[in-house]
Amino acid sequence: MQLRFNYRAYPTAAQRHALARAFGCARVVFNDGLRARQDAHEAGLPYISDGDLSKKVITHAKASPDRAWLGEVSAVVLQQALADLNTAYRNFFASITGRRKGPKVAPPRFKSKKDNRQTIRFTKNSRFSLTTGGKLRLPKIGEVPVRWSRDLPSEPSSVTVIKDAIGQYFVSFVVEATDKLLPDVASEVGIDLGLTHFAVLSDGRKISNPRILRRAAKKLRKAQKALGRTRKGSANRAKARVKVARAHARVADTRRDWAHKLSTTLISENQAVYVENLAVSALARTKLAKSVHDAGWSQFVGMLEYKAARYGRYFAKIDRWFPSSKLCSACGMIAEKMPLDVRSWICACGATHDRDVNAAINILAAGRADRLNDCGGGVRPPLAVAQADEAGSLRGAA
Repeated sequence: MQLRFNYRAYPTAAQRHALARAFGCARVVFNDGLRARQDAHEAGLPYISDGDLSKKVITHAKASPDRAWLGEVSAVVLQQALADLNTAYRNFFASITGRRKGPKVAPPRFKSKKDNRQTIRFTKNSRFSLTTGGKLRLPKIGEVPVRWSRDLPSEPSSVTVIKDAIGQYFVSFVVEATDKLLPDVASEVGIDLGLTHFAVLSDGRKISNPRILRRAAKKLRKAQKALGRTRKGSANRAKARVKVARAHARVADTRRDWAHKLSTTLISENQAVYVENLAVSALARTKLAKSVHDAGWSQFVGMLEYKAARYGRYFAKIDRWFPSSKLCSACGMIAEKMPLDVRSWICACGATHDRDVNAAINILAAGRADRLNDCGGGVRPPLAVAQADEAGSLRGAA
């Protein structure tokens, strides 16, 4: 499977200047291509093909005085910027025609030089390489120092250079990673995600919600107030903006690190992991939006999914409409109502349930049932011949 490996890069002043030029050229090519297709559409002309667009905004543009400086950067960077535009158009067309599942995709938009995040991509055609001294050699940029926190598992097929809102530089390699199968274990787990507790497991364990954004709210508020008091366009405003961006980046890094550790633990301890398919985008539009975003459920579930595929575990999502909270895990009866303020309840069969633990147990049972059916198990019991002494009714009887 293909994975991304990210590392921190420390370009020199001259290399930062060259990267800024590459970021700008890639942005200009993207915007020129988007403008050309929009003008053609408004004029009623046919859709410009990828090859013709490349000739127009790259090959012919380099020969014109207005765009001659495009030749100062690697041609692969420009081609990849145009490839991103073509991919965005294909996704948009597939979305409006129904071939692409999920939320609707908006048409491509123009990129701004004021965007806090800038990226360029080099493929194998650009002949980037790793030096024996541990540096990354990029065409027309030079040998960029990289802090190697771990070894690459294989030869990278592409590298993306990223500049974030703080001004830090990262290099992201796409590599083909071999699966690292873990030894089989007998345990399986169902996970009920929530806000009071981030995760409640079917074995009764409750994992507290770290509330990383809430804990950093005081520092964020202070930094944002300082930013609001500065004058637009001043040097102090630029410094204050970086402080706000650094505070948000620290929150995101902490949340990502915490999710990585928890997902790795759950995958290594269990042979199968089942979670509920939550509608996070809908929950993020409620009054709990801040808490939902702070929890980072989608990021955590995504980590569980790819780590399960890499390490030979089974992962599945349970339908969000499955009544996991209202279903009694002992007798199977479904309660009529289950308001959110009810945290424990007693079933008619006499079983006492913790709401979240009961939901996790039901998620585990539903996941096992779906897995059995996927593996060839019977969805319903087989037909049997009725016995002669069974009660019945004659045809036509009332």
